[in-house]
Amino acid sequence: MDRTFDQLLDEAVNEPTEGWDFSWFEGRATEQRPSWGYQRLMGERMARATAALDIQTGGGEVLAGIPAHPPLTVATEAYPPNVTKATRLLHPRGVAVVADPDEPPLPFADASFDLVVCRHPVTVWWNEIARVLAPGGTYLAQHVGPSSAAELYEYFLGPQSDEDNNVRHPDHDRAGAEAAGLEVVDLRAERLRLEFHDVGTVVYFLRKVVWMVPGFTVDEYLDRLRELHEQIEERGPFVAHSARHLIEARRPE
Repeated sequence: MDRTFDQLLDEAVNEPTEGWDFSWFEGRATEQRPSWGYQRLMGERMARATAALDIQTGGGEVLAGIPAHPPLTVATEAYPPNVTKATRLLHPRGVAVVADPDEPPLPFADASFDLVVCRHPVTVWWNEIARVLAPGGTYLAQHVGPSSAAELYEYFLGPQSDEDNNVRHPDHDRAGAEAAGLEVVDLRAERLRLEFHDVGTVVYFLRKVVWMVPGFTVDEYLDRLRELHEQIEERGPFVAHSARHLIEARRPE
């Protein structure tokens, strides 16, 4: 059944946003997945590890989705509702969840882990990653790249500067890893098609990914949202392109 503009907004505003479970978008928004299959790669590395750390685990959904965890597996998370959700999801799998403010230092001793993973970190503290990795240990992560979903945030904010291109560029991550003493053994980047099939999915996405349009509220952007609703109704889904890169870095023996 077709829903009105107001119904779509009401539904999106009242949907909880804890964790990184995006199943609410099913049938209403699509995002092309990177070719490398991050969760599969993470599962393969976890199967060979003895002590692993997942930084910024969100609600623990990605870590919970792998077949097996090392004997010692720890996850960190800063957002209190996500800490609760991750604890509920990961504790039955033998994973300890640590509330951490996502700023140095990580609450672990030097050389504690032979594997550190992270999916879509907000900030990457390379020196801390290198410090907690054991000699020969690996950092495997999928990062958000430059100008990811720029078509979406510029629809609301207008043209933005190129600062994001410098901070999130894969070459910036390579330089940061190498400056921390790590050897980059794999670095791959892709841009991927992202489609929103109704305005409610845009509202929910911006409520969940809060840094995309800082301070986003429906009331502030009501006129633009109405225009977007009419655009989708007339022309089809709103299309943007996300940027992702895979990075694997190793601490020398």
